Amino acid sequence: MAPVLGLWAALVLVLLPAAAPQDLAGGYNCYQYTNRSCEECLKNVTCLWCASSRKCMEYPVRRVLPPAALCELRSARWGLCWVNFEALIIAMSVVGGTILMVLGVCCCCCCCKTRTKKPDKDEERAAREREKRRVRQEERRAEMKSRHEEIRRKYGLFKDENPYAKFEN
Repeated sequence: MAPVLGLWAALVLVLLPAAAPQDLAGGYNCYQYTNRSCEECLKNVTCLWCASSRKCMEYPVRRVLPPAALCELRSARWGLCWVNFEALIIAMSVVGGTILMVLGVCCCCCCCKTRTKKPDKDEERAAREREKRRVRQEERRAEMKSRHEEIRRKYGLFKDENPYAKFEN
């Protein structure tokens, strides 16, 4: 909310100096447009139109928002007659909140993506242990196979390559 108000204040400060020479040279008085139309009042950017009281007054430049004693936010118009301050604050808050949420989601996604690319030490250790177990299992399997072959040779129980070889003659 603070950045939105800061941008609004910067906009006011940028536009007001451009209108100041007109005030000094032409003697433009906002109060002379009271009880007229909003469009006439807002021709000068230093003027604020209060729709509820139909008053045209100087914009309080020392404050970002006009005080409630001067004019309610829902009735205050500045720059454009169809945009009130209340709707402007709500719209800018929604846009600012959406931008902050998008930035937060992007940061979370970036952080999660970098975490998944780097395997942590526990995963690496577990993978090494699995590989060691697999190698030991293969060694045990080969050792058992060689023992079984020795026993078969010792007792004359040769394992035939083809069990149907006897019937070929």
